[in-house]
Amino acid sequence: MSHGRWPHGTDWLNEASAESYIPLLNVLTSILERGGNPSCAVGLTPVLCEQLSSQAFKEEFTAYLENRLEAVRNDRKDFSGSGKTEFNALTAFWERFYENVLRSFRERYSGDIIGGFRRLRDEGSVEILTSAATHGYLPLLGTDEAVKAQILVGKSSYMRHFGEEPKGIWLPECAYRPRYHWTSPVSDKLSFERRGVEEFLGEAHIKFFFVDSHMLKGGKAIGVYLDRFKALKEMWERSILEMVEKPVQERSHLVPYLVSSPSEPHLREPISFFTRDPRTAVQVWSGERGYPGDGNYLEFHKKHFPGGIRYWRVTASKSDLARKETYVPENAFGRIPENAMHFVSLVKEALIGHHKRFGTPGMLCAPYDTELLGHWWFEGVQWFETVLRIIDEDDMIEALSPRRYLEKFPPRTVVSLPEGSWGEGGFHYVWLNSWTEWTWKLIHEAELSMNSISAEARQADRSEFYRVLKQAIRELLLLESSDWQFLISTWSARDYAEGRVERHYEDFTSLIRLLEKLKHGERLSVEEITFLSSVEERDNLFPDIDPLQYSRAP
Repeated sequence: MSHGRWPHGTDWLNEASAESYIPLLNVLTSILERGGNPSCAVGLTPVLCEQLSSQAFKEEFTAYLENRLEAVRNDRKDFSGSGKTEFNALTAFWERFYENVLRSFRERYSGDIIGGFRRLRDEGSVEILTSAATHGYLPLLGTDEAVKAQILVGKSSYMRHFGEEPKGIWLPECAYRPRYHWTSPVSDKLSFERRGVEEFLGEAHIKFFFVDSHMLKGGKAIGVYLDRFKALKEMWERSILEMVEKPVQERSHLVPYLVSSPSEPHLREPISFFTRDPRTAVQVWSGERGYPGDGNYLEFHKKHFPGGIRYWRVTASKSDLARKETYVPENAFGRIPENAMHFVSLVKEALIGHHKRFGTPGMLCAPYDTELLGHWWFEGVQWFETVLRIIDEDDMIEALSPRRYLEKFPPRTVVSLPEGSWGEGGFHYVWLNSWTEWTWKLIHEAELSMNSISAEARQADRSEFYRVLKQAIRELLLLESSDWQFLISTWSARDYAEGRVERHYEDFTSLIRLLEKLKHGERLSVEEITFLSSVEERDNLFPDIDPLQYSRAP
């Protein structure tokens, strides 16, 4: 499966696998093999599962690790010749690191990262969460059929990789929308009664999801991206938006609730949600105010040319890259116990306070991007392991997956949630702004086209029509990915993201033209079949996609 290269193709995937997924898998597997129970939840998005399971990734990842080892060894020669002795010891550190990752990948997991996580799930130690198929930003998708497809395709992918239905889902960007009469912010053609996100989750038999604290209690959203993306911060400061801070309500974010939109009918299955704890979130997420900003930790942004190996430490979170000092692993890893102890003390303080006030056990939910641990914060995986060990040794608290907590303490209180996300301002600003509005116009246009053509699916000749329709659904799902708006807004890889939006839209519209042709009984030309085959080869994720997905009634 080909998804381009940097920053969301195989280069990014290789980096995240080497620095986050394999190290995290090693930590969790080691705890299990020692007789422990690393009870936690890990979110693996459907696209990530497709990528990690592909043979192309397995071959390229091995080559990537071998290239990294070669780069380290070349650096050693250069450093020896130039007298940079302080970097020589670091080349040995990186050589051991990449050798261990390569050995783990080949021998411990037999090249199957998803299989490693599946084993942890089968042992009952780790809960695996699913997500929307291509991380589509659900509140802004233009039709209910599009929201339903994102959830059901994500569920189907999970079942293929893990052999059972998912119980929990990480909604992309914690973005939620209740039932109400919705009007598209970019098109007056779309205005109708929209279903609440929880209604789709209930139909998919998903039991729980997560929200940010401001959505439960009001107040100001913390935001999770401003510290890390300068362009987003500058845009936010220039913005004329006036965010109204909602009053804090008397609800505890340390227990799950059941959700219901004010105007929706009773759900067939109640849906629970957990709320992110804001205090611990800042400590782990923020590169300026949290643990990753410690001057001893590895600097993420400064890399040695040409191999891209990192030899410098944070030094100071706001210091210029030219002033970064040499990384000392012993000093960096020596800081982990203190940071881990501090984190656990915050958890205990919150849970003890909750128990004193309400008389019931609470659960502190502390979710983070997986790539934060190991990739952005290199020492983060070891910090996480230390946190689990400290909690395991503490008689007053325990680590518990969301599913296990719900089994022990099922919620009874039903609440309504507002629309929002965990982005800046607590709303959709990162994904819908003056830079990204054009992408939503294309997405909504494509979604309406899909609804129209899919109505013909049941009457069409199944072989060729279904083949084209399945690929059109894939292109629409990829077009809907929230990654593109994020990359545009943060300027992380703006040209790349804009190109991907344009490509998926153009391929989708070309496939719709083929469907119109087939609908009228015409045959595809050799050139059209060649085009179809090339798109299928490039975007071949979700092999078991249902061609009737959009033709089913809500």
